[in-house]
Amino acid sequence: MSSAFTEFLLSTGEAVIAHISARYQTMSGRLTKANPPWLKKWRAKIASSQGVTPQALATVRNSVFFDAEFYLAANPDVRAAGVDPALHYLLHGGFERRNPGPAFSTRQYLDCNPDVVALRMNALLHYELHGREEGRPAPCLDPALAARALDANFGKKPRNSLVRRIRETLNRVLPLPGVQGGKQSNDTSYSNWIRLYDTLSERDRHQIGSHIERFACRPLISVVMPAYETPEKILREAIASVQAQLYQNWELCIADDASPSPNVINVLKEMSASDPRIKWMRRESNGHISAASNSALDLASGEFVALMDHDDLLAEHALYEIVAELNEHPDADLIYSDEDHIDDEGRRHTPYFKTDWNPELFLGHNLISHLGVYRRSIIETVGRFRKGFEGSQDYDLALRVVSVTTPEKIRHIPSVLYHWRRGSEAASFSESQMQRCVAAARAAKANYLAGRGEIAEVLQNPLVPTWERVRRVMPSPAPLVSLIVPTRNRHDLLAPCLDGLLNRTDYRNIEILVIDHQSDDSHTLELLAHLRDDKRVRIIRYEGAFNYSDMNNKAVAQAHGEIVGLINNDVDVIDRGWLTEMVSFAIHPENGAVGAKLLYPDGRIQHAGVVLGMGSVAGHLHVNAAREAVGYFGRLALTSNVSAVTGACLIVRKAVFQEAGGLNAVDLPVAFNDVDLCLKIQARGYRNVWTPFALLYHHESLSRGSDTTPEKVARVQREADYLRSKWGHLLDHDPYFSPNLSLQTPTFDLAFPPRRIKPWHRSQKSRSS
Repeated sequence: MSSAFTEFLLSTGEAVIAHISARYQTMSGRLTKANPPWLKKWRAKIASSQGVTPQALATVRNSVFFDAEFYLAANPDVRAAGVDPALHYLLHGGFERRNPGPAFSTRQYLDCNPDVVALRMNALLHYELHGREEGRPAPCLDPALAARALDANFGKKPRNSLVRRIRETLNRVLPLPGVQGGKQSNDTSYSNWIRLYDTLSERDRHQIGSHIERFACRPLISVVMPAYETPEKILREAIASVQAQLYQNWELCIADDASPSPNVINVLKEMSASDPRIKWMRRESNGHISAASNSALDLASGEFVALMDHDDLLAEHALYEIVAELNEHPDADLIYSDEDHIDDEGRRHTPYFKTDWNPELFLGHNLISHLGVYRRSIIETVGRFRKGFEGSQDYDLALRVVSVTTPEKIRHIPSVLYHWRRGSEAASFSESQMQRCVAAARAAKANYLAGRGEIAEVLQNPLVPTWERVRRVMPSPAPLVSLIVPTRNRHDLLAPCLDGLLNRTDYRNIEILVIDHQSDDSHTLELLAHLRDDKRVRIIRYEGAFNYSDMNNKAVAQAHGEIVGLINNDVDVIDRGWLTEMVSFAIHPENGAVGAKLLYPDGRIQHAGVVLGMGSVAGHLHVNAAREAVGYFGRLALTSNVSAVTGACLIVRKAVFQEAGGLNAVDLPVAFNDVDLCLKIQARGYRNVWTPFALLYHHESLSRGSDTTPEKVARVQREADYLRSKWGHLLDHDPYFSPNLSLQTPTFDLAFPPRRIKPWHRSQKSRSS
């Protein structure tokens, strides 16, 4: 369960229960009273005749997540039919995505575990028999949804028995502070995660010390800190966090930007007197943060510079982790870490578990800060901090450093090494002057893009006004795009799909290749005959068994366009500018495949990029999120590099497609061929991109159907096994998804445990081997 949902329950759970209590009354006659022994035997015979084992039925009936009263109340058709609710859920309801109780979402479990869908197995039965032991989280249904599901099915009197059952169920399955039941290992709250995986023991400290002794290089790290009117307690805590570093070859360089009160000077005098590693100076006049940062840089003599605000804290192993990374990658120019927030009571919250180097996401917001550590020589090369960019001076610096180094010299450490103090009495520049910071960030990005020779606009992000959207300007004339649409019958899907491509897309230089896989429906044949009159459309007949990869490969070979697009026939256009947006990325020489934001027909997110390893092989990010949701630190609002995108709507240069060898028609005729293609493209040095500014509907496999027959299930498993045998390491280490986040859900929940091996543990392991 997500930490956000946990917090929601803590804050509103009692209100939801009270809401249900106030609106629903007890049913006349308990279900158990209407369940005599003879009826139990009769139901067992029915279950057996329908292929349901008594053990499977008992597993569902006895699950803490199954609530017969809830199921009947939420599904009046089942009540009217007089069907055993457990049997109905096992045979029908689970596959219709009905929920077995108020604390288990069938839809979410299946969406998060496509292998369960492929097995054609009941969601709750799978969880109880396999998922729980495998550590897959049980996705909980929002109690407010449970209340709405019951709204029309009861009278006015309080439904006390149901309220009690909901309370008991939630208490048993939710591992919340103060709530009985639930295993501690399943608690996804950040405080518990910190306790379990981000709190150093004495043994950890000893192993870190031993590792430091074995470092081949131990560079001096200059921690640069501009200060202004910092409250004494907060400044002392910030300095103390540097002094507590387990790696001790550091210097702290502080520039007081002419603070009016004596607090800052008094603290600096006192603390530097007892620790010669603390250097400080006082500026004669206030010059704001860029000038103060440069003054602090004047004091620095280290090979590397770590940037730190005057009110924040470093984790005690922060500089150790930096130097451990430098020992493994001595040519690194820029290193950044994960971060979280901390309040004045010392409570940590809101962790940002970042991706590895992600240039597109970096253009949306400052991925580097915090903790950012730079080779000092490169800071000098780019001209230090620039005046006029105050509030985004670190972002401006990072943009200029990125422009003169190479991606392999930018390293990410997936560990929370920096605690950003928010909401304290010492408000940061960015908190107190937000609009000035936003303007500075946009100017810095415009300079960066101009320096790269890119013609682009830096615009306000429509979902998060304090972030940006970069829109590349299309060349003139725009390149020809060949859109490939495989189909078999289903004119009801094909007609709106092609109407969207031909009439509701503002990119005009297109051709459409419809791959007709033996359509025999009269309406479809009539539609195809009509389309032949359109010079932009070509119909290509495909014979033989369904082979998505081969169909598209043959069409690409016949395509005239410089750009090709793979488009499912169950995709429909929402935003007229979708293709212009995608082509603007595809023509960039560094980019490979480009994916779109796809929605289910009801407006929920169907595709926002693919993460490797989710659901054992690959899964979609943020599935079922709301259309306007911002996502985890903007992942639904910002363009991002990803390892893969879905082939339902994929745009790529034809030359790149062919260089990668196209889709694998031998080993992956139906499933996972898009992931394989993207990974082949990525292996050749191109970057795949997902953009939220290309918006379409996707009805997802409506035309082909689900893979539910034994033969199809076996084929899916073969294709999954092939993909894992070929890309196993990448499937376990997606560079665009943190090892601190769970691969069991698409909602950026915390991983229990994280998949990262800490450097001191790696060191111990290598020594012992």
